[in-house]
Amino acid sequence: MTLPRLMVAPNGATKSKADHPALPIALEEITAEARACLAAGAGALHLHLRDDAGGHLLDSGAYAEALTHLAAEVPGLALQITTEAAGLYHPAHQRYVALHSGATMVSVALRENIRDSGTAARRFYECCAERGIAVQHILYDRADAEVLTHVLPPALLRDRGLQLLFVLGRYTAGQQSDPGMLAPFLDWVAAEGLSPDWAVCAFGQGETACLVAAAQRGGKCRVGFENALVHPDGQRAGSNAERVTEVTAALAGAGLAAG
Repeated sequence: MTLPRLMVAPNGATKSKADHPALPIALEEITAEARACLAAGAGALHLHLRDDAGGHLLDSGAYAEALTHLAAEVPGLALQITTEAAGLYHPAHQRYVALHSGATMVSVALRENIRDSGTAARRFYECCAERGIAVQHILYDRADAEVLTHVLPPALLRDRGLQLLFVLGRYTAGQQSDPGMLAPFLDWVAAEGLSPDWAVCAFGQGETACLVAAAQRGGKCRVGFENALVHPDGQRAGSNAERVTEVTAALAGAGLAAG
């Protein structure tokens, strides 16, 4: 299973309407934003759900219902669920949700998945492969990447379908990023002789520049309010679809296709 060139991450686990009034929280809001982002050029949705109080929710039943709803309402948009802990969930629960929500695409932060046991994490990756669930491994730095080479079964590590997400920047430190942050990850890919299906997400005003730099090097892009609420000039975006439109235009300007 190959990821589309451009994925939108419209809300994340912790942001609220206080951060941006257009942040989609309820499923109907997410659906409307997904529809707009698909029209703007996104090919996939990175899905976070919230509970009735607006808090981060990892629940297999809620995911199953949301995936069925979105598949019917926004056909043609690939759907990936998050397993992010956000300080609330333990690895065993995260794995259960990934395996029992009905999702065929999940994102999993390596450093969260190995908190209890590298052996359990390894078996989880094997189970996902057996069930046809595509895991996008979230790597925050080269140290994470080095750990992945030891935890992931060799056959999965060397598979050309290996999905990776390189995170450029952090939620802290002003939420900034720059294209130079990509180099350590690509150096690791080259050193290991891998040919993964890789993508990038990036924080703040540097988001667009980082995504264009990734695409120029053969990578894919994840854009949206989870990581950045602003355009390159610092102006706040009106919506996720507006960010998708801006990034699509930037990729086109660089001679790259978003689709």
